Amino acid sequence: MHQLTLAHSPDSDDLVMWWPICGMTHEDGSPVDGALGKPAIDTGGFVFAAMAEDVEVLNRRAIEVGDLDITAISAHTYPHIKDRYRITDCGGSFGEGYGPKVVVRQDDERFADGAAGLIGEGVTVAVPGTKTTAFLTLSLLLREVDPTRTMLVVEMPFHEIIGAVQRGDVDAGLLIHEAQLTFADAGLRKIVDLGEWWGEARGGALPLGLNVIRRDLDMRFGAGTCKRIAGILSESVEYAIAHESESREFLKIRGGDRPEWNDDALVKKYLSMYVSGLTRSMGDEGASALGRLLGEGAKAGLCPEPGEIDVI
Repeated sequence: MHQLTLAHSPDSDDLVMWWPICGMTHEDGSPVDGALGKPAIDTGGFVFAAMAEDVEVLNRRAIEVGDLDITAISAHTYPHIKDRYRITDCGGSFGEGYGPKVVVRQDDERFADGAAGLIGEGVTVAVPGTKTTAFLTLSLLLREVDPTRTMLVVEMPFHEIIGAVQRGDVDAGLLIHEAQLTFADAGLRKIVDLGEWWGEARGGALPLGLNVIRRDLDMRFGAGTCKRIAGILSESVEYAIAHESESREFLKIRGGDRPEWNDDALVKKYLSMYVSGLTRSMGDEGASALGRLLGEGAKAGLCPEPGEIDVI
């Protein structure tokens, strides 16, 4: 059997999509006891070795190394890696009227005018990476506010941003993953929802995360391999959605440092937002949305030209 690396972000929607082909594992990578520790569906003669990593780390690795066979990336990263990877039709995340949020402390009066305050003198903004789609979208928004000014950016892992804003280490934070739903509990307030802004200003869904497959798998394992693997990935997503109770159980197994995963209502809400029809199959709607976002980013000089949106 051939082993393929399958890298994903550590947020709940990415995690639950792939246990049907990888088997459930503990944080240290060891399989859970019993049948759930083994793949639940036919993997087509491949062994999928899952690894969870911060999405910006995966973005940088895809750009600078490109060694992972299958990996999650931010949509913003695709133009940088399009010659090496193809996009899978399944597994993407789209903000459909909602998305990454910018938050500040409740008592900070510099943001009375909303996002315009982010380019105020000396204002610092924590971001989860400059190759994330959240960063690209916020940059596009701020160019409409004042194209002559830019944010003072502080990059940090996504899970550190809420604390940094709370402590006053930074003035504002750009939130992705489940933090989009928990920031109010930390005493912070939202000044802009980027998915909401994009939908109102441009129309349609905001592409956020993608999964991509190395183009050379056909050469390594035979013609049609990329298509076969894309089909297996799609089956995994469908199985995980159909077996919701097992997927939720997996989150509890892996929730050691993620107490929010023990909040059934929060997890259900988050998964309903980011495991949608476009996750099952982005189709023409998703590909068109991706082309529109990246085309606008390229026109603004924020990313390379995306070229053909190559979805398999």
